[in-house]
Amino acid sequence: MSDTDRSEVATDPKPPFELGTGPGRVLVWFYGVFTVAAASRTIVEMARGFDRAPLAYSLSAVAAVVYGFITYSLVRGGEKARRAALVCCAAELLGVLVVGAWTLAEPAAFPDATVWSDFGMGYLFIPVILPVTGMIWLRRAKTVAV
Repeated sequence: MSDTDRSEVATDPKPPFELGTGPGRVLVWFYGVFTVAAASRTIVEMARGFDRAPLAYSLSAVAAVVYGFITYSLVRGGEKARRAALVCCAAELLGVLVVGAWTLAEPAAFPDATVWSDFGMGYLFIPVILPVTGMIWLRRAKTVAV
């Protein structure tokens, strides 16, 4: 085997794609901020009176958990974490769409807003944009890693 053949063999394996690098860092930052924002909001709302709007506060808690899991998956990296984050982003988008439509159709069910109320209008619609952006990035990450 010549030196040229050896160098080609050594460079063939591609390094694993890290989800939290490049534009993925921006996603990690946004998801991290939203994890803290949703969790803080939930804690304050529940401490001030959970019985005032239990559905809204519970949905904000669910949003915080979803954001936290996606943040963790993006930081962790790897194919398994990428797939888990992709599923969570899809679930997050579904949640934003369902809760957003629900808050518009039946506002009486939500005496207080959630993170996903009105499709995330209280957060500049970032809750509906973020999972779409995340899914695009995670699908790109798969093609780069393969």
